[in-house]
Amino acid sequence: MTLQFLSHHFSFHRRLTLILFFFSISVSVRAQIEKAPAYPLITHDPYFSVWSFSDKLNESPTKHWTGSDQSITGLVKVDGTTYRILGTKEKVFQTVLPASDEVAYESKYTETAPAENWMNADFNDSAWKTGKAPYGDDQRVSKTMWLSKNIWVRRTFTLDQLDFNNLFLKLQHDDNAEVYLNGKQIYSYAGWLSKFQYFPLDEASKKLLKKGKNILTIHVENTAGGAWLDAGMVNELPEKKDINILPAVQKHVYVTATQTKYEFRCGKADVALTFTSPLLMSDLNLLARPVTYISYAVKSNDGAQHAVEVYFGASTALAVNVPAQEVKAQKYATDKLTILKAGTTEQPVLAKKGDDLRIDWGYVYIAVPKTVNARQSITPTAEGATQFASKTSSAVKDIALGKSLSLNTAVSLGNVGSEVKEQVFMIGYDDVYAVQYFNKNLKPWWKQDESQTIEKQLTQALTDYNSVIGKCNAFDGEVYTRASKAGGEEYAKLCALAYRQAIAAHKLVKSPEGEILFLSKENYSNGCINTVDVTYPSAPLFLVYNPDLLKGMLNGIFYYSESGKWTKPWAAHDLGTYPIANAQVYGEDMPVEESGNMIILTAAIAKAEGNTTYAKQHWKTLTQWVQFLEKDGFDPANQLCTDDFAGHLARNVNLSMKAIVGIGAYAMLAEKLGEKDVATKYKAIAKEYAQKWVAIAKDGDHYTLAFEKPGTWSQKYNLVWDKLLGLNLFPQEVYDTEIKYYITKQNAFGLPLDSRKSYTKSDWIVWTATLAKDQKDFEALIKPIYKFATETPTRVPLCDWHETTDGKQVGFQARSVVGGYFIKLLE
Repeated sequence: MTLQFLSHHFSFHRRLTLILFFFSISVSVRAQIEKAPAYPLITHDPYFSVWSFSDKLNESPTKHWTGSDQSITGLVKVDGTTYRILGTKEKVFQTVLPASDEVAYESKYTETAPAENWMNADFNDSAWKTGKAPYGDDQRVSKTMWLSKNIWVRRTFTLDQLDFNNLFLKLQHDDNAEVYLNGKQIYSYAGWLSKFQYFPLDEASKKLLKKGKNILTIHVENTAGGAWLDAGMVNELPEKKDINILPAVQKHVYVTATQTKYEFRCGKADVALTFTSPLLMSDLNLLARPVTYISYAVKSNDGAQHAVEVYFGASTALAVNVPAQEVKAQKYATDKLTILKAGTTEQPVLAKKGDDLRIDWGYVYIAVPKTVNARQSITPTAEGATQFASKTSSAVKDIALGKSLSLNTAVSLGNVGSEVKEQVFMIGYDDVYAVQYFNKNLKPWWKQDESQTIEKQLTQALTDYNSVIGKCNAFDGEVYTRASKAGGEEYAKLCALAYRQAIAAHKLVKSPEGEILFLSKENYSNGCINTVDVTYPSAPLFLVYNPDLLKGMLNGIFYYSESGKWTKPWAAHDLGTYPIANAQVYGEDMPVEESGNMIILTAAIAKAEGNTTYAKQHWKTLTQWVQFLEKDGFDPANQLCTDDFAGHLARNVNLSMKAIVGIGAYAMLAEKLGEKDVATKYKAIAKEYAQKWVAIAKDGDHYTLAFEKPGTWSQKYNLVWDKLLGLNLFPQEVYDTEIKYYITKQNAFGLPLDSRKSYTKSDWIVWTATLAKDQKDFEALIKPIYKFATETPTRVPLCDWHETTDGKQVGFQARSVVGGYFIKLLE
């Protein structure tokens, strides 16, 4: 075997792994999930996260988990014929009328209802104000403040030609909008758009345009929440066919806990393409290293020798929030690496916060060892792939400025026969500063040592490659074996799919006080940072593999209370909006929910570690919270729980159950801490409440959704901690009754959350299934979730809120809560 990545030979373990992979006889690989809603490729944190949204890797552009294009591409040339194995060409748009991400354009506007003909070209708008876009209520980013309920905007523009290929309205608004072109309506939508979306203009709309002066007029009604308006128009340029590039034949794809592996046939050569994000929780320095390996392993499939070259390209879209941002790209070398680097020229470090955002500060890096004599270049989007295929090249620049550039690296493997040759590319991201924590900007975990640089991290990743891959292979097998023994093969495959997603929805840093902070982002729910009721469902994964990371999810919330910054007698909901963790931003508290969560998870840490050291550090705060639960937890007032999308609910029996289990968990901790009287008191309270709960919630063959609401039902997923912590508060009859009832309520794609709707939360189903005494009942509840994961028509990173009747996403995606799938392993 010839090794292109390192100067010495593979270990026997790595050599054997490649051979087994190629001949598809590795049981550990075959056993992993082969179908997913989306496939993780690069998974490190909420910003550095790239996925394939299609079953075939070479049939769609790769994307950030939010769905925005972040293109990486891969080609293999065999005897002069080029095959595409990774990504496709991105669509290229030409600006016709710039939006504010390119130009802070001016237009006329009013917030007072105008005459009915306000949208017409001949309307007299001389009395209107002049403002710059975007219009909105956010002082940090709005060029013109708009704080009223309505805004009307008139924007004139001039066109010199009308020869457009495919014209789109580029629009972002909050809330309801109507758009007119030269007096005729071309768009209407009741709702809001969180980012720019492109809406194709039909032939009738395009015919409204004329050479010379035109006018775009827009009305937006702000019904609630934020206010925003920004618009433009773009033309999609005709696609240039890559006549010299053929699609490779994808034969297989496998997803393991730390790797996604593809097999392709490229003419007379077979290629194994593997993405490894080594998120091993036993080694926090490795977990925090922002480097993914992308391995091309090639061998002949006809026994003959073939000349092979490989290409990897990365769009600078990985380092911007929107494509219109200008980037600077450069090529340079260290003692051991040749590197391509790119980032925005603006570098607005930690300047934005929100949900549907991508990072636009810091720098993306592509690196290979000097020894492979790689050909690296910086070109406009897609030109690098075209040049690789056609053997042409432009003048190689060491530095380039522009928008939507491509970072290209090509390596010759020489002649390849029946023995495997491998080339590995490394892709990394240096975010400079990761989060703001109570008004202090924190660097990522790997920068604790001030002497560390991204070049050192890349070099270390190069040195560690063989050992890291060996560890990842061993861990992937361990995850599957352990989960399979606990819950069956389909359950194990769900765990493999959830693993990287759950970790990569967090950022690992160290607090100014020296504590671990493992801060989650509420991906596609509201963008909050360190939300307690997101920590709660995701906790099982971290309890299984490293409870210190769960402490890192609780530490910020404890600090918030214990520093005096949060003064209420219950736990906070969040610390802010990612990546700014300065104070709670959620508009309403969840007193019982969050207090119960914090106490239960602290008890779970004590059980996992076999000591109460962590609980002792925060005993005063835990005592304050349990006193609140004692007073207000049993029969909750009309408030939200973690399932806030379902709305307020008074007397929620599942929330009551959380309070009861939280009180029991506190009693367990008190006993372990030697607080015998306290333990006796709170255990008695928990037992009394549990008995009352059973009496009031009972409704024949099941238990209700809310106290004294017969004919209703809900999943009692909070009960699982009574079982896992060994509290023995609720009789076995409650478990058995509920499981028997749930089996009768399942739909094709899962058990509904409760009797109000047919949608569900897949993480809660796994928790509910863990209540089952018999394995067959557990697997019966898991099977529809597996069906959802492998058959859902919604192609996004695993969503946890879906419709049980048709498997479609209702909301949320790429969230950490799927770490809750691992709860069966705690049993």
